[in-house]
Amino acid sequence: MPVYEYEHEGEGCALGKIFELTQSMYSAKFSKCPQCGTPVKRLISLVGISTPKGNSDLKNMGFTKLVRRDKGVYENVTATGNEAKIWDARKPETMPDLRGKIRD
Repeated sequence: MPVYEYEHEGEGCALGKIFELTQSMYSAKFSKCPQCGTPVKRLISLVGISTPKGNSDLKNMGFTKLVRRDKGVYENVTATGNEAKIWDARKPETMPDLRGKIRD
């Protein structure tokens, strides 16, 4: 179940000015603190998702990044193993091996 952050609109209570509650996504949001009953508002929080910083991170995470070099010609900057570094749309044998990267 998700954890939601709430903030007291006035002074905080024993839970603090900002506190967390675990509740179902389908539950209605709280309008009052469950402990002291003062009004609260639900905050929008950041999620801890790491984003790739560069081509090597993309490669390590199993992504394929193609950079257009000419009409129908792309450079595979994340090529691994025996994949072609250049993908020409007119030559199917140069297409990146996506089945080798996709896994459950």
